[in-house]
Amino acid sequence: MIDTLPESLPAYESEPIPPVHIARMRVEDIEHVSRLERKCYSLPWSSSAYVTEVGNHSAYYSVAKDMDGIVVGYAGMWCVMAEMHITTIAVDPDRRGERFGERLLIDLLNYGYKHGATHGTLEVREHNRPARNMYLKYGFIDVAQRRHYYSDNGENAIIMWATDLYDPRFLARLRELKKQAGPIIVPPVDEQPRRWAWG
Repeated sequence: MIDTLPESLPAYESEPIPPVHIARMRVEDIEHVSRLERKCYSLPWSSSAYVTEVGNHSAYYSVAKDMDGIVVGYAGMWCVMAEMHITTIAVDPDRRGERFGERLLIDLLNYGYKHGATHGTLEVREHNRPARNMYLKYGFIDVAQRRHYYSDNGENAIIMWATDLYDPRFLARLRELKKQAGPIIVPPVDEQPRRWAWG
C-alpha cells in the first residue's frame, strides 16, 4: 500500500485554502445533509437513513461547515472491530476544489485509527476519477470490481482497500498530507473530545 503513495507531494500553489469546521453529525444537521445529498447523487439516501446512522454506535458520520456555518460536505463510515468501511463522502458541487473532501477523509481516517481500525475499504464509481485519485493519494488501492453495482446507470463499482493504517510510513505520509490539506477546526474539548492521532 505504501508504494502507491507518491514519493513527494507537490506544493499547493493556488489561493489560500479556506478553513473548515468538521464535527460529528447530529440530528439537527440531517435536513441540510439531505438537501446536499439530493444535489450530489441521483440515488440519494433518505433522511430517515441518516437518522438511523446517527444513532448507530458502529457508525461515524461527520459534517463539514464553512466559516459561515453552511454545510459544504459530509462523510460517513462504519467501524467494526479492525475494519473501517467508508460509506460516503460528498461535497457541494459548487464548493469543490476547496479540499473539503480531503479533510473529511482525513477526519474519517483519524477516527478509524483511534478506534482500532487497522484497514479500510470503500466502493467508488468506476468513472469517478477525482474521487478515485483522492483515495489513491491517501493510500487506498484498487482490489476488485463489482459489475453493474449502481442501479441508476449500471456503472461498475471499484472496491478499494488501505491495508495497514498503523504502518509508520503510512502515518508519516498522512501527517504530511494533513498539513497540506488546509486548516480543520474541531469543536471544543467539552463538546467533542478529539485529538489528532498523527499530528
